[in-house]
Amino acid sequence: MSDPAGRLVGRIALVTGAASGIGAGIAVAFAAEGADLVVVDVCDPADAAKVMDAITALGRDSIFIQTDVSDEESVKAMTERALAYFGRVDVLVNNAGIFTESLLENLSVADWDRVLGVNLRGTFLCSRYLIGQMLERGSGRIINIASQLGQIGGTYVPHYCASKAGIIGLTKAMAREVATRGVLVNAIAPGPIQTPLLDSETEEWRSAKLAELPIGRFGEVSEVTPTAIMLASDDGSYYVGQTLGPNGGDVML
Repeated sequence: MSDPAGRLVGRIALVTGAASGIGAGIAVAFAAEGADLVVVDVCDPADAAKVMDAITALGRDSIFIQTDVSDEESVKAMTERALAYFGRVDVLVNNAGIFTESLLENLSVADWDRVLGVNLRGTFLCSRYLIGQMLERGSGRIINIASQLGQIGGTYVPHYCASKAGIIGLTKAMAREVATRGVLVNAIAPGPIQTPLLDSETEEWRSAKLAELPIGRFGEVSEVTPTAIMLASDDGSYYVGQTLGPNGGDVML
């Protein structure tokens, strides 16, 4: 096992959806372990100032790139800018995601396309445009943020569940393709975590989900970030195509 201090020293990490929630937590945690960061989000630069300031305070370099991960041209431009700035990306965290609620019988095609576009297509696009430079070096890590709802399903969220289940399947396929070429691909499927995404859910949904959790509480971002650090570091060197679940017992495998 490597020294727990500075496990990501010398590495460049790119985190999507990094201005808030789990993405922000992972970006700052990576900086604390010595990584420099590409902070990617669809928000305005001012909305990413808090996470950028936190990275700077830890003595690490960072760049913010406003990106719509569902749009191919936006992802291509983001990739070009990130590589021009840092020269490479060692760790990609596909975290960007959106969440809406609807019963399937009322779900609009537009809402289905929007959620699948950001969550699943975005994961594919960012991986597609960044994996090549990893394969050229024979080294890299990709961490896809799924959800326990992609494993067990959930009412009012068929499109979200489908997108996250798709991420788990994509993770396994990618891992089988590239593990022998030095790139390790894994997923994290958190349970309900205290983030703006959870805040967007209805009180009815939150109460019902809380009652189902064996641990009896929602999780914190700080309870997800250690898993991301492990997968990004040398400590995760034998994890291939796995879906790890900091979920409070909502899924037990």
